[in-house]
Amino acid sequence: MRRGDGGQLIQIRIGYARVSTTGQNLQPQIVALRGAGCRKVFADKKSGKTAARPELKACHAFLDAGDTLVIPSLDRYSRSLQDLIAMVAELRARQIGFAALAEFIRELIVQGTREGLAVARAHGRVGGRPTVVTDDLLRAARDMLPDP
Repeated sequence: MRRGDGGQLIQIRIGYARVSTTGQNLQPQIVALRGAGCRKVFADKKSGKTAARPELKACHAFLDAGDTLVIPSLDRYSRSLQDLIAMVAELRARQIGFAALAEFIRELIVQGTREGLAVARAHGRVGGRPTVVTDDLLRAARDMLPDP
């Protein structure tokens, strides 16, 4: 555990963010991590397929017992389920907490959907499945109702 200015033991949250390519934006992840109370955030712009992620290595070295590592989502942290299990086990052995921001995952999905729909609209397309109901089909359905 870290010691504060008054000598008291304090627990802090440390964040780790990652994007795969330089074209992707780290900022939404960093904002979410700061919003979750992270006092320091490490960020890599590296593919998750490679083990060479210098900021992740620095993040692990920075963590002390009692701290909590916070990540926006599991896929930003580990390369595979086996990798995730090994890294979390190492954190637990060092008495470091681990948290993933589940609500951030949902927000990314919503944001991606909005962006995709905006692009489609800009190209004259409307999102969703094409309608199968024609005026004739609707009229026929209404005629079948006992009290339209």
